[in-house]
Amino acid sequence: MAHTLRSLVLGGTAVFLIAGPAAADWREQYPELEMGVITGENEADRLARYAPVVAYFEEALGVPVQIRNATDYAGVIEALNSETIQIARLGPASYAQAWIVMNGEVTPLVGEVAPDGTFGYHSVIVVPSDSPFQSIEDLEGHSLAFADPNSTSGFQAPSYFLREDGIDANEYFSETGFSGSHENSVIAVLDGTYDAAATWWRDETRSNFARMAEKGMIEEDAVRVIWQSPKLPASPWAVRTDLPEDLQADIRQALLNMESEDPEAWENLTDGESGGYIEVEHEIYEPIVRMIQFNQRERRDG
Repeated sequence: MAHTLRSLVLGGTAVFLIAGPAAADWREQYPELEMGVITGENEADRLARYAPVVAYFEEALGVPVQIRNATDYAGVIEALNSETIQIARLGPASYAQAWIVMNGEVTPLVGEVAPDGTFGYHSVIVVPSDSPFQSIEDLEGHSLAFADPNSTSGFQAPSYFLREDGIDANEYFSETGFSGSHENSVIAVLDGTYDAAATWWRDETRSNFARMAEKGMIEEDAVRVIWQSPKLPASPWAVRTDLPEDLQADIRQALLNMESEDPEAWENLTDGESGGYIEVEHEIYEPIVRMIQFNQRERRDG
């Protein structure tokens, strides 16, 4: 039991110790938490996917948690920067962009590993399964859909790695544009608006288009991959670095415990195709920061 005044009798001598004030609980400063997520899904599916996650956070952290909607990746980054939200599920590029605009005042907590323990995923370029295009070389002079300017696999990574191969997307393709999301990009390819699209792919069991097929949005094997990037680090959950350290630790632990503590929320979040979360540090994402800075210089100088 806590005491503000203790009396200890040592050798018949009464010694009075005044204890310092108890450390303030972070809940006094943050009686409610706000969370933002970037996602390639439509708004209705995003809210349905994260509703059990929000409920789990409320149970694990002991405070109400609100999910704040944003129309694009930049909205989540700005919300984190402006302190509108404290927690964010980001992609590698949106984390890197947040780190740049916030002068390093954002901390990654955990990232997801695949069932086989591997960490990361790829950007891929896809075409309809019946398309005549078989390689990136075949796409010269044709159109390519990107997802969002702050999407790693949907824009930043393909722009960077194609340029490494001597391909400037602005000149190589007849047209490029932003569809607004990974799902929109695939749909734009299948309805003929674009010839190809950049999106994300982890392995044969988990990708944007595999998830779309599972939801009945497209036919299975509706698209095929004709280009793949080197492996990218997995998307992190991140927080503002000015949050109390015990709050950051509690959020990290809640994320690490989700799989065992709330299997339903975990299944909803990961489609059951995950090997769990591991702790991550900023150093893992430093190459993505450099990639973003390089892309920004190229656009500015170009």
